Amino acid sequence: MDVKFFMFGGKAIFTIANPNTGMRFTYKVRAKEIDETKTLHFVSVLTGPDNIADYTYLGTIFDGQTYRHGRKSRIGEDAPSAKAFAWFFRRVVSGRDFAPAEVNHEGRCCRCGRLLTVPESVSSGIGPECAKQVGVSAQAGMFN
Repeated sequence: MDVKFFMFGGKAIFTIANPNTGMRFTYKVRAKEIDETKTLHFVSVLTGPDNIADYTYLGTIFDGQTYRHGRKSRIGEDAPSAKAFAWFFRRVVSGRDFAPAEVNHEGRCCRCGRLLTVPESVSSGIGPECAKQVGVSAQAGMFN
């Protein structure tokens, strides 16, 4: 399993950190199924002290390939958090390395949002039941 799979899981929350600059941003990517063939992913960034509720809309991912900064976002397209996500997204979608950036999930399943407790699940970012449902190995760590 890889970071792209995790990001498009449906309820992903993850932090991107750059050890060279010391900057880090936490993002939430939520899926909304429009119909049987179309799913949108809404991207938000953590903007306050409450890790559960203080997220601000940033933009939308279309067809898993195109990210657009939202016109209704209260965060400017030139804000560091917006630029960091756009850069990261381009790298992940194209399969390119995103070093020196590091990615860490927040300990919840990318698909259902439940707290992860099984060590293999904590490593991979997806719970064992969700992994079975989508046919992936929960033991394939992506956040090690």
